[in-house]
Amino acid sequence: MQAMIGVALILALFLGSGAPALAEPFEEGLEAYAKGDYATALEHWRPLAEQGLADAQSSLGWMYAEGEGVREDDAEAARWYRKAAEQGLARAQYNLGVVYDDGVGVPEDDAEAAKWFRKAAEQGLARAQYNLGVMHTAGVGVQKDELEAAKWFRMAAEQGYAPAQSNLGFAYATGAGVPGDDAEARKWYRKAADQGYGEAVQWFREAADLGDAVAQHELGVMYAEGRGLDRSHAEAVKWYRLAALQGHAAAQTDLGGMYARGEGVFQDWIQAYAWFDVAAANGNQDAVRMRNMVARDLTDEQFAAAIALAREYMEKYRTK
Repeated sequence: MQAMIGVALILALFLGSGAPALAEPFEEGLEAYAKGDYATALEHWRPLAEQGLADAQSSLGWMYAEGEGVREDDAEAARWYRKAAEQGLARAQYNLGVVYDDGVGVPEDDAEAAKWFRKAAEQGLARAQYNLGVMHTAGVGVQKDELEAAKWFRMAAEQGYAPAQSNLGFAYATGAGVPGDDAEARKWYRKAADQGYGEAVQWFREAADLGDAVAQHELGVMYAEGRGLDRSHAEAVKWYRLAALQGHAAAQTDLGGMYARGEGVFQDWIQAYAWFDVAAANGNQDAVRMRNMVARDLTDEQFAAAIALAREYMEKYRTK
């Protein structure tokens, strides 16, 4: 329920504003709402809303929008959102922007939607910052401006908002409003993918399918750790291997680790040693330590086989 996000924080700020007499019944309504007792919440919030309490007005608008304890009424929802929004309540400004954007309870009006998103965005509301960025990207309700879009995406992304992180990654990947920078693109896509955001995960998959070694390694990590994807050691090995064959040192190290642990492949100390050795030659310091650990447990015969395989891999997959 997006409109209710941050209620506790807003309540805390309100309690410090010198009006505790209204704050206490609002909190009682909040507790009732959380329990699904909408009738009691309404009993507390309607009088407060009529007295001008912005939090109550916004919450009452949400109840009308969702039909919780009242008959669903989009126009009434918009009316209460407006009252709270005009008092400067960021989440009400955001919700009013949404109803204008969708044309629900009010005539659809992109410029009006952008106006209210901006007011909420300037107060730091990440969802509003993201929506304003999208509008500047498409030139809907505002002038098309990639610089402005990237600015708002960054603000929301830095608050951890996954859709904005994904869009900022795309901006860096395409040079839209920011200098093209593949490393920055991957950084922001990775942050969004770690939260399971589908579009970012899809970007890594598409880049991996096109042969991007960094994306292949990242996709392997996602599968290995279950970040944004269902955990699968077999899939992790597949993507680590594809990147390792291109000389990606971190992927070579991770592939060696899979062989050492027997995850997604049969345990094979000789393969593990060989991949660690070539990764070490490619500059991965973790691989040096892991190679030496494996070497201590090898028989003389296994060590000879590992050295031979490592030499073969050095010829094919060493990049430094």
